[in-house]
Amino acid sequence: MNKKILISGIFLSALMITSCVKDLNVIPKDPNTILAGNLGDNPVYMKQTLGKIYASFMISGQGSNGGDDISASDGNFFTTTRALWNCQEITTDEAICAWGDVGIADLNTQTWSAQNPFLTALYQRLSLSVTYANEFIRNTNGNNDPQIVQYNAEARFLRALAYAWNIDLFGNPPFTTDADGVGKFFPKQLDTNPQLGRTKLFNYVVSELRSIESKLGDAKFSYPQADKGACWMLLARLYLNAQVYTGTAKWDSCKLYCDKVIGSGKYSLATNYRQNFSADNDGNRNPEMIFAWEQDGINTQGYVGTTFIIESSSDAIYLKAEDYHGLTSNTNWNGNRARKQFMNVLVDTIATYGNVPVPASDVTFSQCKDKRVYLKMKKSMDIPSPSSSGDYGIGNYKFTARNGDGTQAVNYNAAYASTDFPIFRLADAYLMRAEALFNTGDLANSVKDVNIIRTRAFGNATGNITTAQLTAKFLLDERGREFYYEAQRRTDLVRFGKFTDGNYNWAWKGGTFNGTNTDKHLNLFPIPGAEVSANPFIKQNPGY
Repeated sequence: MNKKILISGIFLSALMITSCVKDLNVIPKDPNTILAGNLGDNPVYMKQTLGKIYASFMISGQGSNGGDDISASDGNFFTTTRALWNCQEITTDEAICAWGDVGIADLNTQTWSAQNPFLTALYQRLSLSVTYANEFIRNTNGNNDPQIVQYNAEARFLRALAYAWNIDLFGNPPFTTDADGVGKFFPKQLDTNPQLGRTKLFNYVVSELRSIESKLGDAKFSYPQADKGACWMLLARLYLNAQVYTGTAKWDSCKLYCDKVIGSGKYSLATNYRQNFSADNDGNRNPEMIFAWEQDGINTQGYVGTTFIIESSSDAIYLKAEDYHGLTSNTNWNGNRARKQFMNVLVDTIATYGNVPVPASDVTFSQCKDKRVYLKMKKSMDIPSPSSSGDYGIGNYKFTARNGDGTQAVNYNAAYASTDFPIFRLADAYLMRAEALFNTGDLANSVKDVNIIRTRAFGNATGNITTAQLTAKFLLDERGREFYYEAQRRTDLVRFGKFTDGNYNWAWKGGTFNGTNTDKHLNLFPIPGAEVSANPFIKQNPGY
């Protein structure tokens, strides 16, 4: 599937959604648009429509070919990956946003409500992707053409991924499948008991992924399409968080699917860590990438995904775009940066500076032996208020629009990055397996997996640890060092009991300068208030 297909897919719905996707009528915006009933007329239609489902996770809609999928004052602002990134990052120690837009401050300080627009947008977007996938699956079920069977499995994977994020973020959302047909109805939760509903949805998604595993293409068969490797990684991540989602740990199952990824022989760690976040990070050139949302500066234009991450982290004074981020048009948004508490996680002084303070003159942390550090000191590490200028805090330029070696991308655009947003990469298989092994008592093999990652980070064995140094805190910190700004931090902190009341605080958590514990109910986001008001069958999450 080439980049153009990802943005030229066909609209399956004309709905401008203001609550949940309760109206499942599929009405094309344009009578000349390919209708769902015509999908079988031409195999190209199938691939284009499947491309639309992929694109629904990244872009706002079809642009001049139909506008935004969901009506909003700024279509880019409320796209899936951008809203997901905000919910996963600025709610944690890894990032804080200086902008005054409604809903940002609530996420910065863990004081959100069911009316937060980013939570509403993310919920709506995931529901829309499920609706698109359901319609495609319904219209391809029973087709025995091997290519269509694979496409059908990919659509089921994308639906499973949307539901997996729903499980993690909202717990017990309304549930629909291709079996529900088309019509106007209010979708129901799988159970009105929030924990039982979450568990039932977890079991459904796991069952779906197991069912489609054999129908997906072999690992690395045609990036960026979902394949067996992506399926294994999603299963591993679900099992990694099974205790949070269901109350029952599934460490052996997590290890099983990590073993499949690592043992497939299809992937290897990129030699240069930063290639994973550069314009040449796609799976065709990067052996580490398993699954990602593909971006292209020419064919995928919008302030979404990695373009958003890069631009929102740029500023005029402390980070020169041409030096660090690689974009030169519409830069210096001066919004997102890290909090100093995360700097202390990422800049591991024991391993990087030998138990001495960071030298004041080393503003880019260039002396760090751990080469995953892409930070720069700003005006002050302390952030005076949650909405203070982006001149305060710790600059972060992990993602770049340049290639991993610093050269310009072939499909370079001064305003839009060609850097794919990683969903699954091999390093995560190693660290998920390390955590599973740690929790089953196999410290020796857990350390081996951790050290594989640290050897790449340090370029040699100088950063390797021993079993005596391996603790739960170390594993959490190592995940932070490896996956910062990749929209995983909130999920990790929740799993380790550190997101709300776990006595790990950071600047402006809970609305105070030094941070304070918050209530446990915030470990799960609320079902948006608009949905609860509109749908009589929806029960709100506890505490909201």
